[in-house]
Amino acid sequence: MSTPDIRSETEVLRPARFCSELLEALDVSDGRRKRRKRNTTPDAIGLSIKRDLLEAAAREDPEPAEFEAWLFQRWLSAGMSKGAVRVMAMDILEEWRLAQASESFKGWLDAGAPSDDAQRQPDS
Repeated sequence: MSTPDIRSETEVLRPARFCSELLEALDVSDGRRKRRKRNTTPDAIGLSIKRDLLEAAAREDPEPAEFEAWLFQRWLSAGMSKGAVRVMAMDILEEWRLAQASESFKGWLDAGAPSDDAQRQPDS
């Protein structure tokens, strides 16, 4: 008899949980960005927009079937930063779809999105 999976096949990944787990991964990515020797201001702007979207989704927890529409509404109400919000919303939507389709990606998120970068010490 095999060991049951952490998330059963009928259990649906909630956007709040998904976005909270992606926020953890984003923290690691931001650490890498800060160690780069080039100007990373554009990266910081994009990550900030993505973080805002993820935090809002984690707070509001839209229904899984409505998550794409929720992201679309965020894009429509973005105002001056519409293009950047669109790109980050599309990025989140692609990751959401991957999480729905890939057991290994779901497992990585369930494990706290571990990264070798999180283990490395900054250069002295």
